[in-house]
Amino acid sequence: MARKEVRRIKKNKIEMTGTEWTCALRALNELRNNYIAEGRHTDIIDDVILKIVKTPIRKVKITARTIT
Repeated sequence: MARKEVRRIKKNKIEMTGTEWTCALRALNELRNNYIAEGRHTDIIDDVILKIVKTPIRKVKITARTIT
């Protein structure tokens, strides 16, 4: 019996502020629009946009510390 090859996809996590998130979406959308204007396929860009939009937002509490 043939052995199936299993490939694991490495997942990375990044933290973004709301401004960074908006900037990333706008940049991807601009890239997508350029691809459409050139008649190129936008499948991978669409996938990345959907991943960013569907990612749950987790609020992180930041506390200020004074260094003495």
